[in-house]
Amino acid sequence: MKNFLIPTTLKDDTISAVKSAISQAKKSDCEIVLMMVSETPDSFSSSNFLREMRAGLTKSQEEVLETCRYMIDYTKNCKIRIHNQYGLSLPVFRRIVETFSVKLIILPHSYKQETKRIHQYLVQLAGNQKCPILHLGNEQFKEDFTKALYIENSSANMHIKDVQQFLNENFSYEIVSKTSKTDDNYENITPLSEAISKYGIDLLVETRKGEKIKFKKIKKQNINEKLGLPVLSLYEELV
Repeated sequence: MKNFLIPTTLKDDTISAVKSAISQAKKSDCEIVLMMVSETPDSFSSSNFLREMRAGLTKSQEEVLETCRYMIDYTKNCKIRIHNQYGLSLPVFRRIVETFSVKLIILPHSYKQETKRIHQYLVQLAGNQKCPILHLGNEQFKEDFTKALYIENSSANMHIKDVQQFLNENFSYEIVSKTSKTDDNYENITPLSEAISKYGIDLLVETRKGEKIKFKKIKKQNINEKLGLPVLSLYEELV
């Protein structure tokens, strides 16, 4: 059973994230967990705390949620679960991943643009988990990805064959080209753009290490945002 965790604020691209999970599941049984996080209300009043917890969804959020449920109703092998989380920490997030047996975290593009601290915190916590993360692009959703470009991190000391073997065992992606990662900011994306055009790339694959969580006033653009393509991020120890 392949389970998926989708952090969401129920923007429109949540629908694309659910479609991606359904596509990744193929015909295997799966559970898709839509996770919505909120700060714990700062109040000593139990009644006020309950009112905060029961805050309703907007009309647009309800429509997105209804669309996701509709898709699942017509996908016999998949189930959907809504998980509301109040307050967040590393142990809590790790427990959620373990409890739901999450095999892939899918991050919608809109979620990473959220400005609330708790959403930014969740994205950083996800990066420290050992399960793969699929960062969705900002382009129109594609049913499935086939041709991948591997961005090799010279400090990772990993062979492309090991990465491809992991992809074969867990996904249906084929690495058709690779390039070296020159810096963390991806200032020069010309080689990447050329390879993407030449080989018809629709997915980027990179590896990551756990990092210390920091909140910066100026947020650097990652490769996912610069090129608009989805990025599959693999935890190095897992591969």
